Amino acid sequence: MIGGFSKEAILHEVLIAPRAVLMPRCDTQIIERPGWWQIVTPSITDGGMNEVGCDELPEEHCDEIITQTIALYRQLGLQFRWMLGPRTKPTDLAERLARHGLQRSESFAMACATADVTAELSPAITTESVSLANVDDFTQLMAEGWQTSAAPLDDLHRQMLSDPAGRYQLMVARHDGRLGAAAGYMALERSAYLVGAVTLPSSRGLGLYRALVHARLRHAQERGLVLATTIARAETSAPILTRLGFKTVCAVPVFQLRLGSESVGSE
Repeated sequence: MIGGFSKEAILHEVLIAPRAVLMPRCDTQIIERPGWWQIVTPSITDGGMNEVGCDELPEEHCDEIITQTIALYRQLGLQFRWMLGPRTKPTDLAERLARHGLQRSESFAMACATADVTAELSPAITTESVSLANVDDFTQLMAEGWQTSAAPLDDLHRQMLSDPAGRYQLMVARHDGRLGAAAGYMALERSAYLVGAVTLPSSRGLGLYRALVHARLRHAQERGLVLATTIARAETSAPILTRLGFKTVCAVPVFQLRLGSESVGSE
């Protein structure tokens, strides 16, 4: 139990609930049916907003569906990721995705009570909320950090900040006044879902990521949200979050298609 939530409830908050507050672009298609959730966004070609979340595929049509799905993204020239949950069927779906040429990386669904995370931060670090007045700084940092185009991100971030319900909180962190990291979270009905953290290479190792985790959780706590969740990469953010007090709920294998190279790669 974390923050009074059962494991099943936490799994719902981290794997399913964020879908309801997805901020689509004007060309985003959401394809949803029992056991299947997919987003296709032609204007973002290098991985963002193109994703498959799958709980169950029919055994007799599994490989056909995988082939058709990969072909769709290839035809549109889009990189995408396919995320698996803890009870995905058929049970060998991960092996099937690998045989179809998608490369696996490891992530974890993680959670903590927002009141439980504390961090000792350098006085040289400051964090600030993003508004329409300084969204350009946020977008440029995100584009540089993720090595992607700023134009579609600019539209998306402005949409988020204009949301009348205020469900999207974006933040930046500075060290000695120099902008070095950015992140956000989505305010769900019962929890905060942490997303999009990136630290520029020149600012790594200074504690900016930890500062943004702390700032987002304090902000969420002030909104009355007692649980925070995220999908964390095993080799980067997950160890930091563990040291801060996050607990691993389940493994989330991620399979990615990257175009423009001889083989599929992972982030």
